[in-house]
Amino acid sequence: MQIPADVLAVLTDDRTIISGDRVAVPFELEPALYQRMNQMLKDIGGRWDGRKAVRAHVFPFPVEQFMRDCLAAGEWPSRFEQGWYPTPPKVVFDMLEHASIRVGHTVLEPSAGTGSLAKRAAEEMGIVDCVEIDPRRAHVLRDLGIARQVVQGDFLDLDPLALDEPYDRVLMNPPFSNAIAHVMHALAFMKDGGTLVAVMPESIAWHSDRAAVEFRKLIADNEGEIVKLPEDAFAPSGTNVRTVLLVLEADPDGSLPTHGWHQRQPLQLDLFAMA
Repeated sequence: MQIPADVLAVLTDDRTIISGDRVAVPFELEPALYQRMNQMLKDIGGRWDGRKAVRAHVFPFPVEQFMRDCLAAGEWPSRFEQGWYPTPPKVVFDMLEHASIRVGHTVLEPSAGTGSLAKRAAEEMGIVDCVEIDPRRAHVLRDLGIARQVVQGDFLDLDPLALDEPYDRVLMNPPFSNAIAHVMHALAFMKDGGTLVAVMPESIAWHSDRAAVEFRKLIADNEGEIVKLPEDAFAPSGTNVRTVLLVLEADPDGSLPTHGWHQRQPLQLDLFAMA
């Protein structure tokens, strides 16, 4: 999105301080101009901290170089365009309770953001791999040093059958606008006997489009659980979208399209052709 000229003038002013994870404007702005600047910084992921010792927009990643790149280009990529809403701590706690990660479990976090889930999975002694589309957030994940590997790219472009070893656990907070596609793709990275725990918009429980109907049938056929979250569960991340947790455990004999299920398909088709 293009940075408005008056906002660009404020952020490139010699008095504006852009350093580390903070952007501070230590001079008075007209209310309308401040609101335009505030909206841009919020879109990028910043939150205003009005404490006397801070008085700045604070970001969950090192913002200095990124901001300077945006100002040079005169535009910024909105976090809403990428569907990024960080997983609040209470939701992270609930997800880890359902995941039951044990020492040595391999854990995949697609759309990993800045590592809210990955950090907790690593604390549980899981071996964590992350995928993140945004280079800023991928940089944060690498700096944290909690992941075995961090892949920067679009998760939906990755080939699950290129994996040597699928994952014991998948923890995910996918883009709400395309959550079903992300979850279906993630199942192909999971072991038979593995567990997937995903944040999803509540609308998956009642949308009548074909994808949602087929998805609900898959959940029911595999005894999946949909756990309703509080209405304001994601308010700390800047959205009032109502959300649920999806918990799916992959029975080796079930119909979930896991990594093993996909590998078995050519054999099943060959046997059918021979019959």
